[in-house]
Amino acid sequence: MRARRDSDILIAGVGGLGCAWAAKAHEGVVDNADLLLVDHPHSEVPDAEAHRLDLGLEPHPAGCASLPQLAKQRMMAHGQNTAAVMESIELVILMAGLGGGAGSGAAPELARQARRSGALVLTIAALPFDSQSARTIVARDALQDLEQSSDVCVRLSLDRLAWQAKERGSDWRKGASWIEELVHGMVQTICRMGLINLDLMDLRAVVERKGKATMLVAEGASSDPLEVFEKALRAPLDDLAIIGARSCLLQVEGGRGMTVSQVEAVSNAFTQGLHPEALVILGARMTPELEGRLRAVAVVSGINQGIANVGTDAE
Repeated sequence: MRARRDSDILIAGVGGLGCAWAAKAHEGVVDNADLLLVDHPHSEVPDAEAHRLDLGLEPHPAGCASLPQLAKQRMMAHGQNTAAVMESIELVILMAGLGGGAGSGAAPELARQARRSGALVLTIAALPFDSQSARTIVARDALQDLEQSSDVCVRLSLDRLAWQAKERGSDWRKGASWIEELVHGMVQTICRMGLINLDLMDLRAVVERKGKATMLVAEGASSDPLEVFEKALRAPLDDLAIIGARSCLLQVEGGRGMTVSQVEAVSNAFTQGLHPEALVILGARMTPELEGRLRAVAVVSGINQGIANVGTDAE
């Protein structure tokens, strides 16, 4: 296990897919977050320094493929190592693909250990393709465990994600732009001062609401604030209704020309369908590199258990 400087934010990946996404997302926030890779393929070494935990009996490529229970047991055996990594951590953003061994078994256990240390845990869980029936059965049980072990668990649809990546000519297995934008937005929301500042206390207040929770991110032209909301609805998420949700944390970013009316337009679009008594916490920040653009990052919680379409079809 290799350590880097202390930070209060940790980007973590479990299994091949989760580690690939975590390493890629970490590149954009390397100055503000540490990186933990669990059962990362040794043939793919990330450029950044990282904490590494192997689920094999020895530090070698053999892990826990197709064996979730074994992965969970070996993650439990890493309890002391995890505690050392989590010593100064307040926020964990965890990524894993469900349906196999490492992600399905070790990710929920890592989330449990992180919460036990006092950290807030935001998880991005990739669900198998609709055609992968056997993996879907494994993922269903793992998802339930992961949701119970996380403060927020974002259910990502690989079908929608792969479709969007194909349209953009990118490889979703090596890095998903939606995930990178979400991680970057969440870390910057917590780390940077803004016109209206948000911090971990605000985030905790939102995720403590009963019900399911999810996260959204989108960017659009500052001349059309509603475009930001419409893009957010096309996120590659598993279907989950946000109408009637009881809590929302929203960070709006824009260039130097960002106006109060633009912030209000984005805020109204994101909150118009929430419960009448919903807790809404708004932050706003000017970011020079977003000249002529607006970006919104939202954490929505207190979502009803019923499943429905979050928005329109994938782009």
